[in-house]
Amino acid sequence: MNRKGFSVVALLLVLGMVMSGLVACDLQPQPPESKELNVLMTPQEEWCQGMKQEFEAKYGITVNYVRMSSGESLARLRAEKDNPQFDIWWGGPIDSFVAAKQEGLLEAYNSPNYVNLLDQTKYKDVDNQWVGIYVGTLGFCTNTDWLAAHPGTAAPESWDDLLKPEFAKQILVAHPSTSGTSYTALATILQIRGQDAGWEYIKKYAAQMLQFTKSGAAPAKFVGQGEAAVGVVFSHDIVNEIDNNKLPLVLTFPKEGTGYEIGGMGIIKGGQHRDAAQKWFDWALTAEAQALGPKYKAYQAPTVKGVELSHPELLQVNLIDYNFQWAGEHKKEYVDKFTNEIVAADALKE
Repeated sequence: MNRKGFSVVALLLVLGMVMSGLVACDLQPQPPESKELNVLMTPQEEWCQGMKQEFEAKYGITVNYVRMSSGESLARLRAEKDNPQFDIWWGGPIDSFVAAKQEGLLEAYNSPNYVNLLDQTKYKDVDNQWVGIYVGTLGFCTNTDWLAAHPGTAAPESWDDLLKPEFAKQILVAHPSTSGTSYTALATILQIRGQDAGWEYIKKYAAQMLQFTKSGAAPAKFVGQGEAAVGVVFSHDIVNEIDNNKLPLVLTFPKEGTGYEIGGMGIIKGGQHRDAAQKWFDWALTAEAQALGPKYKAYQAPTVKGVELSHPELLQVNLIDYNFQWAGEHKKEYVDKFTNEIVAADALKE
């Protein structure tokens, strides 16, 4: 056989081997699509239940979820790091997701729906380990019946107002060890006032509290029921109590500036149903999914294009340039400091 003939035979043999390999690959059994998804959720129960039902109806995947506050969620993920029980974490202030990323609890996912985000820098982790799914601003709620019974007393309109004598033991806020809402308030104060003046203020602020709650949204309900005069809560939770539960509350914002949350989402490293987790992740970054909030009494602002704001006034306030990365990096340090040096996380009001 001449050299040319040999080359042709050799080429055919190589092509045959390649094609055989491709066929063999095609015949390899592919992992079955997941039929269930385990979601760790942080927003209010009605919204969690609504999202579960909407996703199940759309994809035919059974959603098992547990709702916990953001502080509890982060602690749960830490405890289960070597044997994750959840596939995806949905909701809660982004500083908890920054902390989770630092601790190796999340995994990167390059979703095709990142293109829907209103702000590619603010609403997405540079390494694609978390993404923003809603925005909420921190405010004060005051019981209007209490104000009527205390003539001359006005609802607080600054952080300094919370230290007034008339509000001594009349304020409710969650504990930062369990609540992202409360940690956002703590980090806001430190960013406005700096470390020394900030911690000095926080000591006085903590002394004004009637009690600390476990859940960040709970103070709005308890204040509305007359158990205290003022609550420090995300404004969308206050709107829910006013609009849907008809509680006697007025919403105000600190004039010197308030912090805000970007509610986050991230896929859990080592989760069992990664394909289903990616489906949820992609879906949660659509206008269709983010427009569902008000249907389930959740009034946070969206992070994607194409969704009409249900309460635009909640963003038309003096927002500080909140540093989410800094807040996340220092979360454990500052929560430990508050818990160990100011108020322990004992007997929190449920």
